[in-house]
Amino acid sequence: MATTVRETERKYEAGGAGLDLGALVERLAAAANGVAPAVPVTMSLSAVYYDTADLRLARAGLTLRRRRGGDDAGWHLKLPAGTDSRDEVRLPLGRSTRPPAHLVGLTRASHRGAGLAPVAQLDNRRRRWVLTDSEGRTLAEVVDDQVTATTPDGAPPTSWDEIEVELADGADPAVLDRIEAELLAAGAARSASSSKLGRVLADRMPLAPGPPRAGPKATAGEAVLAYLGRQAEAIRRTDPAVRRELPDAVHQMRVACRRLRSALQAFAPLFDPERVAGLTDELRWLAGELGAARDLEVLEGRLDSAVARLPSELVLGPVSARLTRYFAPRRAEAAAAATAALDSDRYLVLLDRIDQLQADPPLTRRAARPARTELPARVRRSLRRAERALREAAVQPPGEERDTALHTLRKAAKRLRYAAEASVPVVGKRASRFVDEVKGVQELLGERQDSAVARSVLRQLGAAAHTGRENGFTYGLLYRDEVARSERAEAGLDDAWAALRKRAGWADG
Repeated sequence: MATTVRETERKYEAGGAGLDLGALVERLAAAANGVAPAVPVTMSLSAVYYDTADLRLARAGLTLRRRRGGDDAGWHLKLPAGTDSRDEVRLPLGRSTRPPAHLVGLTRASHRGAGLAPVAQLDNRRRRWVLTDSEGRTLAEVVDDQVTATTPDGAPPTSWDEIEVELADGADPAVLDRIEAELLAAGAARSASSSKLGRVLADRMPLAPGPPRAGPKATAGEAVLAYLGRQAEAIRRTDPAVRRELPDAVHQMRVACRRLRSALQAFAPLFDPERVAGLTDELRWLAGELGAARDLEVLEGRLDSAVARLPSELVLGPVSARLTRYFAPRRAEAAAAATAALDSDRYLVLLDRIDQLQADPPLTRRAARPARTELPARVRRSLRRAERALREAAVQPPGEERDTALHTLRKAAKRLRYAAEASVPVVGKRASRFVDEVKGVQELLGERQDSAVARSVLRQLGAAAHTGRENGFTYGLLYRDEVARSERAEAGLDDAWAALRKRAGWADG
């Protein structure tokens, strides 16, 4: 079974300072308000790093290695997890030198099926000091690494010394800052590379061109491509998290798909239709495959919270147990469907098309117009579309037709919001405030839709409880509460839309 460890660490170089870490470690411990052992633990580590021939994992910030030695020997996959932090997914060492299928799967969005082979070996002579507080709790580890790196191409080995400081689980992040201040004062410097492998492969990974500009003077094409680029990165970044079934990961990927798709629709005149043909359909497919898992996650949380808010005397029968029996198999099935979609060739083709969209943008002449005029014009069109949907919903009587009309309005509001989001770097605060108001409308419509779905499930659960000779009172109570929540959401829609309209001046032209 794989285990995951969150690592928060910083790397330093002594450079020409002639730094004696052994003599300095007492000062580092004092800076962290802790103590250090008099003698460090020494160990020898050797790791073989795997990647594609063109270093697709390294370019994505991923590191896959097979390490021997130390107290955590095994297969390690490091995934970005924020500033100074990475999640390390670990599997036992085993006898095979082929990367485990589980870790290969987690990196699929980066390697795209290309073979993984050794790209470097790092041998490391390490000294480690564990800094603890006065009660013996670990604060941080300070290590002195003497590294020798070799590569399969036969290039001469390279060697260097490196200092690494890793924060202990649960320790105050300020510990890192205090230790860093002491190291910098002693003449050390932060490493230019965030990983040892990155240092070895730096000459094979030239800096990629930066994203298109998205400031006030940007063209319409530059502004929209910058927005699309952020969504494409979100899809790639969340792929391993979806496969690991981390909380909110499916939601993040699904929203990125929707944003990318909505932007392509809202700003369609900026792109050659032949070269983007079918792309929005494929993004809809992926969002749909992720949808069941996300919808179940939201609904289960909604009903669990509703039950928890009830006084205990109003929860009659095994309500929580029945909710668990309802959702557990459905969540497992939805998670399997989401993973199957990510494992499909269709998904890889979609990722390639998204990459191509960024690498060789199929822009029209219209994309060369100033973003400050072109983007608001496209937002206006999305606003008019949403207003038509609002008028259509307003004349529908309560019932299925009104529900359908309000769902159409919700989708139009999402497209409006995402189009406005792309305009924020160009227009500034006025567009940002408008986005907030559209989000408010969208949340009311989402609350109403979620309530409708919850009521349908509560009817099923109540009927099943009755068949099982259980008391159905609580399900009826929850159903009544959902009706009230739906009515409150719909009642707030007029005011929310009025607030949105007051902020729409920048897009009205």
